[in-house]
Amino acid sequence: MKSFNEYINEYRKQIEKGNIEEAYKGLMEYIMNLRIHFKNKYPDYFVSGSIYYGYMDMTYFSFFPESLKSKKLKIAIVFIHDKIQFEVWLAGYNKQIQTKYWKLFKESDWNKYHIPSTTKGIDSIIEYTLVDNPDFNDLDTLTKQIERGTLKFIKDVVTFLSKNSN
Repeated sequence: MKSFNEYINEYRKQIEKGNIEEAYKGLMEYIMNLRIHFKNKYPDYFVSGSIYYGYMDMTYFSFFPESLKSKKLKIAIVFIHDKIQFEVWLAGYNKQIQTKYWKLFKESDWNKYHIPSTTKGIDSIIEYTLVDNPDFNDLDTLTKQIERGTLKFIKDVVTFLSKNSN
């Protein structure tokens, strides 16, 4: 295992090349614009005012469709850095809500989306890969893919919850 100092030296080398810095800057700019897109196009959804930038593991923003907000649930659009993919997650306002709804999905025979095997150390209740290996040369098409998949995910979740929760 390398020392922290060795990792910093490698980090320095990569930053000096300039590619990582430019890629990260462009990616964060795109995610900011994606958040603004959802905020402007869906004024009935409360879109979070900030983006969670993470530790180069994941970056996300969340929003709250009215149909889920009353259940203390939210939607997160997540970029997974090591997989270079966009996902959409159903999440709870807190761990208690997350566990309640995770159990509801886990104990049902519903298998439309990935349900993590546990809630320990996990922030999602269910997950779906929106875009694997996104094409950043066509940001409009990418945004449409993310939007279309997210809206379908929300519809499917709301339908499930209307039939399976009180």
